[in-house]
Amino acid sequence: MPALRSSNLAAAEYDAETQTLEITFKSGSVYTYASVDEGTYDDLLAAASPGKFFAEKIKDVFTYSKA
Repeated sequence: MPALRSSNLAAAEYDAETQTLEITFKSGSVYTYASVDEGTYDDLLAAASPGKFFAEKIKDVFTYSKA
């Protein structure tokens, strides 16, 4: 699970087969986002600010569940 350089996000893991993105927050909370394309995951990992990218492109865009 790749670590993220972020004050809020700890790590992200992507499953291309199911198109699910699992985000682990530094608080320990884990959320799974559904129907995420691989390009979005790649962009998250490459973002200068993963937290900002998450807030703008993932948080309120994809359906999620708390693990």
